[in-house]
Amino acid sequence: MPKMKSKSGAKKRFKLTGTGKVKRKQAFHNHILTKKHKKRKRNLAKTALVHSRDEKAILDLLK
Repeated sequence: MPKMKSKSGAKKRFKLTGTGKVKRKQAFHNHILTKKHKKRKRNLAKTALVHSRDEKAILDLLK
């Protein structure tokens, strides 16, 4: 039986931390940035963790 392929879209969007949690980028940081304040853009540039309820589904995509 061949190996299972992971979803290539999920590979590009999510990374695993050292403890096994899933990191993601924040939304709303691509365009129409002129009306957003500096503080908001700075905080959107940081990575965030995926919510624990969604974590299992994303880990299944990355297998």
